[in-house]
Amino acid sequence: MKNLFFISIVFTVFVACAQKPSNKVLIVKNDLNVARSFETVEISKDFLGLTSDENLELYGVKSIETNQFLTTQFVDEDGNGEVDVMLFQPEVAPLSETQFEIVKLESKVENDAVIACYSRFVPERTDDYAWENNKVAFRTYGPTAQKMIEDNVKGGTLSSGMDAWLKKVEYPIINKWYEKHTTGAGSYHEDTGEGLDNFHVGISRGVGGIAVKSDSIYHISRNFTAWKTITTGPIRTSFTLTYADWDASGKMISEEKRITLDYGSNLSKFEITVKGTDTIAAGLTLHENDGEITVNEENSWLSYWEPHADSELGTGIVTLNNSLVGFENYVTDLKDASNLFAFLKVENTKAIYYAGFGWKKAGEFTTKEAWNTYLQQFSEKINNPLSISLKNN
Repeated sequence: MKNLFFISIVFTVFVACAQKPSNKVLIVKNDLNVARSFETVEISKDFLGLTSDENLELYGVKSIETNQFLTTQFVDEDGNGEVDVMLFQPEVAPLSETQFEIVKLESKVENDAVIACYSRFVPERTDDYAWENNKVAFRTYGPTAQKMIEDNVKGGTLSSGMDAWLKKVEYPIINKWYEKHTTGAGSYHEDTGEGLDNFHVGISRGVGGIAVKSDSIYHISRNFTAWKTITTGPIRTSFTLTYADWDASGKMISEEKRITLDYGSNLSKFEITVKGTDTIAAGLTLHENDGEITVNEENSWLSYWEPHADSELGTGIVTLNNSLVGFENYVTDLKDASNLFAFLKVENTKAIYYAGFGWKKAGEFTTKEAWNTYLQQFSEKINNPLSISLKNN
């Protein structure tokens, strides 16, 4: 899939239609002693010194070393109809820097790269919201599914947990699996070569759902009430989920999630806007409580590696240094309520963490040690992000 990150035939047109170079050179620096890839760099108009009426989509990113354009994705972050940021994923060797030229084009050129990072609302399966990239897929549940449970209608789901869809192919599967389900042509609960959904959530937190602990009790929201897709593309999908206010021992909690999943990552980024508490608990379901827990408080990550049907599965939470303020291996006899919780501090109504999984059958993480190594390296990278700067050519 590496070719996804370099411009395909359509993008060679960039060279032909490029105007005089913009005289801006972007320097991406890696301060870690590990190679960096599949990390997304965001470039804004302000960073490039563009005026408000200039079109960011008329710019491309070209490697000075290879003279090739990189795949880019443009995102309207605030929904006002105008692009705010340009995304790309560089490759940078350990303890080094890589330079790219920011090139202005005569006209916008359409990107023909695969939309590997995808999400959408799924009304044909009650009202799920599902998202995926080339590594992993997830879903969670909406208000119709909740009302069906409340009205004793078969087929509903009452959960604000995050469900994991275990894929072992790099191409998109969400639409294909839902179509198979809704047409009766098959079931996504059976593996026919691409993977399956055999991950049980129930009232658990699944992979990264949140709770608020108050008076020794974990309180949780119900299903999301509203959604908004921000972007899909070759590099990133992101969206927001809004929840009805919920009670935590007399404290009213308001919650909105912004979830982002980038190409090449096994972990979704969760940006939680929450009021009514100064701490949240992000959780990983313990299922049968027969797995192995690893907690690295110094580097702010938690891992759960468990037997899973005829395979094994690792789940994990990683957060920024100084955000993790504790954890609890919470085991109870209440069905689906046992979770490994990471306690995260809320600052200015915000909390940020990453959560995801690695399935042994997908072939990348076949042991607990391999999964934990990934979480450790992920922590090092998010706490030491690539630095970017501009200079004149």
